[in-house]
Formats: sequence, C-alpha cells, structure tokens
Amino acid sequence: MYKFLFDFDGVLVDSMTMWAKAVIELLEKNGVSYPGNLIEIITPLGNEKTADYLITLGLDMSAEDILKYIGDIAVREYTYNVPAKKGVKEALELLKNKGYSLNVLTASPHPVFDICLKRLELYGYFDNHWSCDDFGMPKTNPRLYKEAAERLGTDVKNCVVLDDNLVAVTTAKTAGMKVAAVYDETSKQYEDKMRETADYYAFSLENFEDILKGVGI
Repeated sequence: MYKFLFDFDGVLVDSMTMWAKAVIELLEKNGVSYPGNLIEIITPLGNEKTADYLITLGLDMSAEDILKYIGDIAVREYTYNVPAKKGVKEALELLKNKGYSLNVLTASPHPVFDICLKRLELYGYFDNHWSCDDFGMPKTNPRLYKEAAERLGTDVKNCVVLDDNLVAVTTAKTAGMKVAAVYDETSKQYEDKMRETADYYAFSLENFEDILKGVGI
C-alpha cells in the first residue's frame, strides 16, 4: 500500500504568495537585492536555512530577528486567513477511504502549519505531521525522503510525493519516490521542467483519480 507525502504550502494551502510577500518586504525594506528566482530557492530550505540565505544576500539582521519578523507575519496569517486549495478535503477523503497512509512533509515549522491544518479541519486526515526541522535537513537533501520512507516502514518506491516546488520535486524523484508536481501561482514558470521531472503534473488536487493514474497507481 502506497504512502503519500503532501507538501503543505502551495499544495494543501494557498499560502505561497503570503510567504513571498513577507520575505521580499523584509529585503526591500532593508535595501537588499535578491535574485528573480528567490522564492524557488528558499521554498525547500526551511526557516533557519532561509534566514542564513537572506544574510548571505546582505541582510544585516541576526537569523533570530529574521525568523521573528517572518514568523510573526506567518503565525497571524496561518492562524486566521490562509485558505485550503481547491479539492484538498475531497482528495484526502478519497485517499483515506481507499486505505492509504497520508502524511505531511513541509519546510514550514510546526507553529504555523499545525494550527492552520487544525483550523481548516485537515489535521486529522494525516498519520504524521512532519516539518523538515524534525529531520534536521532540507528538501534539497535526498536523504530526507529516504528517512521519511524509513519512518513509514516502507521503501521509497512505495511513496508518493506531492509538491509544488521544482527543487523538492527533483530531489524526491532522485530519492526514488513517485512524484506528482502540483501547480502553484508562484512556481508556474517552472511548469515545463516539472512536467519533465515528475511522474505527473496536476493543476490542482481536484479529480484526484487522475493523479493516481498519472503516477501509476
């Protein structure tokens, strides 16, 4: 029986724009230049490594202050405003009814994604709620996915990853998992590359039976 690993931001919830605005606002407020693919770079890193990266760009703040600034915005938005993406609850219901194990694997920290999933009444669908922080490694490391499979008591080939980030999609595929890339507004420019890399490309979690067929289940 396959085990599913869902990314949180951009797959389960429509939050990527909020993250992008918070980070870009902080950099511009401090007069720091940043690359055009900034969001692609930081999405798979997790909070601590994102803070370290912003410092390498020239942001004159401590990692602690960066995390507090972004974290304060995120906690507020996730607690009250961030919505689920279309088709999410129906997809989770479908998979649960088929007996699959559902799990979250996200670069976001627990204080933001736990409270959001609970508010949206999605938390209970998942067997595990994992942040990259729980593994001590980012989504750029294939070992993350191999260790997740080990914790699930299965082989990587029996796991299906759903992610909207090209780096995470590539890393999960490299690790040996089945991968469904999911469209998000902030990563639409990488659609062609994600189609080439993933087993299937989905514009949403609606019509999830198509995703199952697309990844070969």
